Amino acid sequence: MSALLSELNSNLTLEEEQGVRQFLTFIMAEEEYGVDILTVKEIRSWEEITVIPNAPNYVQGVINIRGTIVPILDLRLRFGLPKIEYGALTVVIVIKVDLGQKTKIMGMAVDAVSDVYSIIEKNAKMVPTFSDSDNSEFVAGLVNVGEKMVALLDLKKTMDI
Repeated sequence: MSALLSELNSNLTLEEEQGVRQFLTFIMAEEEYGVDILTVKEIRSWEEITVIPNAPNYVQGVINIRGTIVPILDLRLRFGLPKIEYGALTVVIVIKVDLGQKTKIMGMAVDAVSDVYSIIEKNAKMVPTFSDSDNSEFVAGLVNVGEKMVALLDLKKTMDI
């Protein structure tokens, strides 16, 4: 048992030295996005929420998770994608976002969870800027995973409400 723990710790250290981080990926509008798995607190199925008046259109409302009021953002609306009806695959990814002096717990409503990938950070490419009104500010980088491209989100900018 001790040898196994030592091996796991040495592998983790090797991954850290190489800049490898794990990302939870999810699907929206047939595109794959990723967030650092260390920011993910839990993944929940869609449930009814309490609507908050005068909130931005992408803030769907709030839910109560073990006594904590958690705002839920619809990332489709945040990114300017068409709204869809929530269904059996719709999930809420609850994340912890460090915003300078404070930390917020927030939820992201997404179409479906996809996978977890180990990604070498230095392999991420910059996002080209197309116009002043595009949503590239929400993407920290793009990485190739096999035959597909995954957009890694900048949670500070994405979740800033």
